[in-house]
Amino acid sequence: MEPLNEELVNRIDRYIQELFTPSDAALVENLKDANAAGLPAINVSPNQGKLLYLLMKIAGARRILEIGTLGGYSTTWLARALSPGGMLITLEREVKHAQVARRNLERAGLGAVVEVRVGPANESLRELIRLGAEPFDAIFIDADKAGYVEYLDLSLELSRPGTIILADNVIRHGLVLDENPPDAADRGARAYNEAIARHPRLESLVLPIVRRRVDGLAISIVR
Repeated sequence: MEPLNEELVNRIDRYIQELFTPSDAALVENLKDANAAGLPAINVSPNQGKLLYLLMKIAGARRILEIGTLGGYSTTWLARALSPGGMLITLEREVKHAQVARRNLERAGLGAVVEVRVGPANESLRELIRLGAEPFDAIFIDADKAGYVEYLDLSLELSRPGTIILADNVIRHGLVLDENPPDAADRGARAYNEAIARHPRLESLVLPIVRRRVDGLAISIVR
């Protein structure tokens, strides 16, 4: 058996991608448009997109909330998993990102089931709470890491027993292992992990995601 190294990890990642996530025209064009618009290349991988899709399918999610839209790549994976009659609300701070995402979602045939809301995520979440939004079946957090704990607290107000809460990038290539990471994003991810580990309303685990860097997806279910 080969020792674990970057080349082997990349080969395994490509193997899984080629076997389980064949090329998809809408997703390919999504990434092209995001790149052409100058959006940062920080979208989830195809394999992780498929994982999100499967988790939504397993949950039978009819209402999904996404915090952090970017160009709508993960949004597409999530929305494709919606149960019949379902709806996804995605929150994006940057107007430019939201415009790109809306175009991509329309091209993917998902414009009618996805609502892109623009503004700071914490403000959008509080507005949903104020309006008495129906609880969501699943929530995916993938935005500024420094705000993760606040997003968690607000998301719990939009949840019900059985709601799945996911958060991306919570290992940060091991930087969260430091007791007090110098970077705010790393501190935010570490604080989030500690919050879900001890929260009385949650059962949680972090699943390591190994690609060029080691990261992780936090998976929680509301008691």
